[in-house]
Amino acid sequence: MKTNNFVFNFLKIVAWIIFVGLCIEAGGLIVNFIFSLFKPEFVQNLYQKLDLSQMYDRSKWAYFSMYSFILIISILKAILFYQVIVLVTKIDLSKPFNHFVSKKISLISYYTFSIGLLSYIGLQTAKNLQHKGYDTEILNTFWADSQAFILMAAIIYIIAVIFKKGIDLQTENELTI
Repeated sequence: MKTNNFVFNFLKIVAWIIFVGLCIEAGGLIVNFIFSLFKPEFVQNLYQKLDLSQMYDRSKWAYFSMYSFILIISILKAILFYQVIVLVTKIDLSKPFNHFVSKKISLISYYTFSIGLLSYIGLQTAKNLQHKGYDTEILNTFWADSQAFILMAAIIYIIAVIFKKGIDLQTENELTI
């Protein structure tokens, strides 16, 4: 039991560290976006030096669509890890099969799938823009792991279904007794 508590506390700390990092990344990208609209010459000094000014000059639609994908994905990643933190802090290891855990795991799978799907759509949009002469190489880091998120979402969803079945079996067992 002590080993489980140690591992679980370690996972809580890791989840918090990842969450804080993702919040910093999302906040930095939001600040970068705001500065790119009002003081584009200052963008080179900001977070990740994400300068899409040439794209902005050629097409505002392309600029806003790419930045929308980037911002939504980064915010969804932060929300995903917030849900993970809520799950690991409120789960009762003595009775893990409950509706709260089942709902959180399902929600985590939906967020993970949304991130993967939006990353894939962003990747395809960036490829389409690249065929039209836009330089989108700098954006590839934002959706490089789209397929991994989709696969992870499928695995998490399967776990959520198993938890739901476990709750049903536990409820049926309690009613039988």
